Amino acid sequence: QVRFAESGGGLVQPGESLRLSCAPPGTMSSVHHMGWYRQRPGNQREWVAAISPDGKKTYADFAKGRFTILRDGVKNAIYLQMRSLQPEDTAIYQCNAQTASKEILYPWSQGTQVTVNT
Repeated sequence: QVRFAESGGGLVQPGESLRLSCAPPGTMSSVHHMGWYRQRPGNQREWVAAISPDGKKTYADFAKGRFTILRDGVKNAIYLQMRSLQPEDTAIYQCNAQTASKEILYPWSQGTQVTVNT
């Protein structure tokens, strides 16, 4: 079963930065649209950002100007550079392959916890 491996989360202070990584399993040979999602405590999972196979990037409104999605074309890995983190960014962050219309392609993995102190 295809599982992604997210890493890079942690506990930070407001205003600090983090860089999350998402490594696809070796069984995923195709290049897909890739997305970052998050689930804040007590909330539904929400879309954060996506990058297309040709590098086009899109962001949720709350992520624009603060988060940057990046792709390593060789490793087929993606990253989420987050700056100016705020307590409301506290969430489990997960990555997944998706279609252009954000249909999720694989089962969710456990994600990486980001906690921003209040």
